[in-house]
Amino acid sequence: QGKGHPSSVRRYSGARDMSKLRLAALIALTAAPAAGAVIFGQQRGVTGKVAVGKPSSSINVAKSEENVLDVPRTEETVHQLNGVRLERHRCHSVTSDAPPAVDPFQLVAAHLEPLGHVVRGELDAESATLRDSAQHFFGKGRAREGKRVRPVLVLLVGATTALNAPASAQPVDAETAFTKRKQLAAITEMIHTASLIHDDVLDAADTRRGDAAVHRLYSTKAAVLSGDFLLARASVMLARMGNAQVVREMSKSLEALVQGELMQLKSSAEERLSLEYYLTKSYCKTASLMAFSCKSAALLSGHPFESDTTVAAEKFGYHFGLAFQVIDDLLDFTATDEQLGKPGLQDMSLGLSTAPVLYAAEEFPELKELIQRKFGGEGDVASACGMVMRSQGLQRTKDLAAFHAQAAVDACCSMPACEERDGLVNLCHVVLSRSS
Repeated sequence: QGKGHPSSVRRYSGARDMSKLRLAALIALTAAPAAGAVIFGQQRGVTGKVAVGKPSSSINVAKSEENVLDVPRTEETVHQLNGVRLERHRCHSVTSDAPPAVDPFQLVAAHLEPLGHVVRGELDAESATLRDSAQHFFGKGRAREGKRVRPVLVLLVGATTALNAPASAQPVDAETAFTKRKQLAAITEMIHTASLIHDDVLDAADTRRGDAAVHRLYSTKAAVLSGDFLLARASVMLARMGNAQVVREMSKSLEALVQGELMQLKSSAEERLSLEYYLTKSYCKTASLMAFSCKSAALLSGHPFESDTTVAAEKFGYHFGLAFQVIDDLLDFTATDEQLGKPGLQDMSLGLSTAPVLYAAEEFPELKELIQRKFGGEGDVASACGMVMRSQGLQRTKDLAAFHAQAAVDACCSMPACEERDGLVNLCHVVLSRSS
C-alpha cells in the first residue's frame, strides 16, 4: 500500500459518547447502531487511483426491507466505497475540460424556489421563539438562504437515476416519484440547517451567512431546541415517505453528524496532527449527509440497494462532499469575511487543524507544536497562518479537492447521460472554483 491510500480502519473512542450533544436524544429514535470513525481517501498525495477493492456489486448490505435495522458500521461502508473503482467510466476531466454548458441551479430553480415556504410550513410551533429561530435560514430572518447545494444534488441525482430505473422496480407514477424527491431535498436541507445551528452553539460563533448566529439572536437554549425541532420535523417528513430503506440511510447520516462533532470536541494532540483523522471528521460532518441523500435519491428512483447505480450515487455524494469540505477549509485562509459570511481563520481560532495546516506542517515541523496545543499560545494563529502561506499547503489542498471532485465526476459518468448529469458534473467544477 502506498502512502496515498490507507489500508486500515481506526476507531475513536469518543464516537460512542452521545451524552455531550442534545442532538443524540433525537437520533436514538431512528439511527443505526453507533459507528466508529473511519480512514479513507488519500493521506499524503493525490496522484494515485482509488484503492483497489471488490467490485461495486459487493456493496450488498441489505437483503430485504425486513432486516432494515441490520446496517453495516461506518468504516465498512466507507471501506467498500473506496474499493469501488469507477475511473473506467471517466467521461470528463475537472482539470482539463471546460465545465458543461449547463447551469445546475437553473435546472431545478423552479423546484427550489418554494423550498423555504414548504419547510416553514413544517416548522409551525406555538412558541414564537421556537418557530422563528427554526425558520431563520428559511426566509424568516435576514440570513442568506444559500444556494441550497444539497437539495440541488438530490433533485439532479434523482432525475438522472430515474432514467435507468430497472423494469422490475415497483411502478410509481412520475408525479409521485418527483414529489418524494422534493420531500427528500427539503429533509436534507433541514438536517443540514440543524447541524449549522448546533455547530454555531458548540463553536460559540457570532455570525452565519451574513447575519447573527441563531443563538446570538435568541439564546443558546432556543438555538439548541430549534435545531432539535428541525431534526424532529425532518424525521416526521421522512417517516411519511414510507420507504424504510431511505429512513435507514438518512438516519445513518444523522448519526455521522454527531460522531463528527464528538471527534472535533475530543481530539487528542496526536489526532490533531493526523490528516487521516481530519478526513474522517470531514466525512462525518459534511460528506456523509451528501452521500446518504444521493443514495436515497437513487433508491427512490427504484434502484435496488446493491445496484451499480445506487452505489455510484452514494460514491458521487461521498467524494463531492469531501471536495466541498476541503475547499471550505481552504477558503478559511483565502476568502474575505464578507465572502464567507463569518470570520476568516476561524478554524485555527477554534483550535482546529485542517488540510492547509497539516500539509504546511510537513514543511515546517515547528508548526506541529502549535497544532498540538490547538493554537492556544499568544500569536499562534498569526504564526501558523504565516507558515501556511509560505508553504505548499494551499496548493496541495487544492490538489486534494481536485482528486475528490474527479472521483465524483467518475461516479457521475457511470450514470445515464442527460442534462441533469451534466449539471452534476458542472457542480464539481463549481465546488473547486467557489469563493464562499
